[in-house]
Amino acid sequence: MPPEFKLPAAPMAERRAHSYTHHGITIEDPYHWLKDADYPQVDDPAILDYLKAENAYFESVMQPRRRLVQTLFEEIKAREKTDDSGVPWLEDGWYYQWRFEHGSQYRIWQRWPADRADARLGPDNNAQTLLDEPELARNQEYFRLGALAVSNGGDLLAYSADTNGSERYTLNIKDLDGGELLPERIENTIGSPVWAADDSALLYVAVDENWRPYQVRRHVLGQSADSDTVVYEEKDPGFFVSVSRSASRRYLLIHTADNVTSEAYFVSLAETGAKPRLMAPRRERHEYGVDHQNDRFIIRSNNRHKNFRLLAAPEDNPSEDAWEPLLEGSGEIYIRGFDVFADFIAVVERINGVNGIRLIRDDGSHVHIPLPETACSVGLGDNAEYETQTLRLHYSSMITPSTVFDYHLDSGGLEVRKAREIPSGYDKERYVTERLMAPARDGAEIPVSVVRRGDTAINGDSPLYLYGYGAYGYAIAPSFSAARLSLLDRGFIYAIAHIRGGDDLGYHWYEDGKLGKRVNTFNDFVDVARHLIAEGYGAEGRIAIAGGSAGGKLMGAVVNQAPGLWGAVAAHVPFVDVLSTMLDESLPLTPAEWPEWGNPIEDPGAFELIRSYSPYDQLKPGRYPPMLVTAGLNDPRVTYWEPAKYVAKLRTLKAGSSPLLLKTNMGAGHGGKSGRYDSLYEVAEEYAFMLWSLGLAE
Repeated sequence: MPPEFKLPAAPMAERRAHSYTHHGITIEDPYHWLKDADYPQVDDPAILDYLKAENAYFESVMQPRRRLVQTLFEEIKAREKTDDSGVPWLEDGWYYQWRFEHGSQYRIWQRWPADRADARLGPDNNAQTLLDEPELARNQEYFRLGALAVSNGGDLLAYSADTNGSERYTLNIKDLDGGELLPERIENTIGSPVWAADDSALLYVAVDENWRPYQVRRHVLGQSADSDTVVYEEKDPGFFVSVSRSASRRYLLIHTADNVTSEAYFVSLAETGAKPRLMAPRRERHEYGVDHQNDRFIIRSNNRHKNFRLLAAPEDNPSEDAWEPLLEGSGEIYIRGFDVFADFIAVVERINGVNGIRLIRDDGSHVHIPLPETACSVGLGDNAEYETQTLRLHYSSMITPSTVFDYHLDSGGLEVRKAREIPSGYDKERYVTERLMAPARDGAEIPVSVVRRGDTAINGDSPLYLYGYGAYGYAIAPSFSAARLSLLDRGFIYAIAHIRGGDDLGYHWYEDGKLGKRVNTFNDFVDVARHLIAEGYGAEGRIAIAGGSAGGKLMGAVVNQAPGLWGAVAAHVPFVDVLSTMLDESLPLTPAEWPEWGNPIEDPGAFELIRSYSPYDQLKPGRYPPMLVTAGLNDPRVTYWEPAKYVAKLRTLKAGSSPLLLKTNMGAGHGGKSGRYDSLYEVAEEYAFMLWSLGLAE
């Protein structure tokens, strides 16, 4: 029998008649009113009162657990260095570094000249502060730094910040010599700006009223932002625009894309007023990305193989018919990305679900960087210098804390620049990790990454925490988490289900979990759980599961499919109202999402398929596991009313006494609270909820 919980009375949202009809089918949606008609402004008193009532209920239920939350928070916090700092990186004759002062929530960014003999090792007393985040965040409920771009001459800094979680960043320009801000402020930007070659202008991306990145603009220093000119404008609301500077520093690269199709342009940074030149015109399902090296462009493209190829094109003829292969795509090698340098190209590739780094030298030879462990997470780090023989890498595994390596091309050796310290202590030898393969109901084999303490038994008695995502071709890496130790040390086994919808095993793995094959994602997660139960890693009703955003949709779908499997659920900013969101073209992401989920406006089949799994639409009377649902009032990605509507509806349908909590961050967005300790406290809240729900704590 499910456990019984003694809880205070929960808020019940008002039901208001509302319906919509598509393809001859009428959907009743009595909680539609929770979407503020003036969104993104949310000021309807009834909506705010309901969200506040749910927050008060969350606090009342969690109040008896606050001692446990605090205990977990102190444990997790004790694993963080209070005065941590990053490894310095070299750029244009300066070393740059971020650091946290003792106990600070936010970073300070600094630099110092590289001409000192030991400058590589760290700053001296004359280091210059570029940006003081703690000062900027003072008196702000929320603060997130967006961009940090130093001018070519080194005397100006362009930076942007978001102070409410809406991801509409304000761009400022700071004089680094005098410390003053230039008078111009540019609102509603996103991404990192790029300086013109002579620092006379700044190229940046603007978002429209629907938060869609749609224009590249050119701002001339000393002029009003109102006079900024448009360099490129995207007319398709489903395509989002971004900019970057080529590795060679010669070009502004403009990239516009939806989830399956892309297009790239380039403009000389010496002539930023010129018209952008097109690389290859967009055609459906062709994805490509571009950078520039010496006298050629380097392109990653899926024009011949879904796992992508790496190609080169002459600078004077970069059209697609001139692309020549450097590294062919294959069923075994999935090319994930690349960085270019004067003498080599660093390629991030994935083989059998495991990332690696390949170097292609200017003589055409290939080298694979040796890594300490087979099952690991590795990526390219801060590599700002174009002419270099050193490559910065970020590395970790399920049991190895994050490590910064410098790979030296001349010797072929890895130098540890920083291994994450766990101040409260960590003994890697006490923990074990393994890679399992779980059979799915259709015969596919689903990879599962598992970590536990070595003395935790595999006999079905241990609680299991299972995490998943499964969308957008985003793979969940088998990486280290210091917070996770609080579960492992309490006897949990922790597992990541590398389900279809991510690209863990290649692009086909992504395709097999999207559009008409979307249900594979949900089935895979349930089948992984059942396999882990069969193998002694968990037991029915003793599994805590978690996911966020599209992973929150996963949580809703698997709860509907197999409610009895789960003992506790954390659905963070969950995309649970899939049908009505995909029908609403006014929402920021909807047109861009149709290639991922289908277009239910035009396609009756997509309408029926989405309705068949949309967690909100498929809620039915019955018993549900304990659930913690979170939201951000200013979230532009998963709007606050999705989790609010979901909880409101579920309250009327669930039987039994299991807790159902909704916590809305009223001053934040998609990522939760912004300070490093505030975000850790929210992790502690989730863990406390899990422990209590599973009967492992009062």
